[in-house]
This record gives sequence, C-alpha cells and structure tokens, in this order.
Amino acid sequence: MIESRAARALLATLLFAGLCACTNGTQSNIGLVDVQRISANWPKFQNYQNQLAADAQTIERSNRSARDKASARAALQARFAQAQSELSTDVSTAAKQVAADRHLTYVFTRQYVGYGGVDITADVEKILKIDDKSTPAP
Repeated sequence: MIESRAARALLATLLFAGLCACTNGTQSNIGLVDVQRISANWPKFQNYQNQLAADAQTIERSNRSARDKASARAALQARFAQAQSELSTDVSTAAKQVAADRHLTYVFTRQYVGYGGVDITADVEKILKIDDKSTPAP
C-alpha cells in the first residue's frame, strides 16, 4: 500500500513537474523517466518504504489502545507524506536538470507513453547516485 502510494505520488509529481517548459527555443523534445526502475533501484526509496512498512506493522501488532494506535497511524501518515514529498522533489529536480541539459521541453513517465521520446532515466539515476541493478555490469 505504501509502495503503491509512493509510486503514484512520484509519478504524479514527475508528470506535473515535467510539464514545466525547459525550452531552448523551437525544439520540442520529450524526455521519459522510468519511475518503476528508479523505485526498484534507489536505496533511498527502498529504505523509506521498508521503514514505513515496518512501522505500520509494529503499530498494528502492538497492544496499544485503539486511540493510541490511531495517533500512531496519524504520525506515520505524516512521516509518509514528508518522505513522499522529499523523494518526489529529488526526482523532479534531477529530471528538470537533465531536461535543461539536454534541451528537452517536457518530461513524462515512461509508464504513460506508448512510444517515442528520449529515455533520460539513466541520467536521472546518475544525478540521484542510483546504481542500475537491472542491467548486468560489463
């Protein structure tokens, strides 16, 4: 559930942030970011996801009163929102930098584009210092 929310939030943020024009004039190229790949390979994302999931399980398994559990869930939800915002900002900032460097007008998530566009995922991963674990090392 947390992973799904985080991934959706990350997708939405990238979509909206990517719509900001980073033009150099008449060029109208589109960059694509594979958010699923970033989520799968980014230790920062995985650490937040694992910690929040573990904390949610701890709350549910605890012998606290219903009121205390509700309070703990609210605090966890606030932490989730903060983590989601931080991760989205990191990815959006990296995508904007790559778009500006490569003179791209828009950046979209790969999951919403059937074909076309320039894949900038590797460049975004470099900025975020993510090792791509899905491709074997040479």
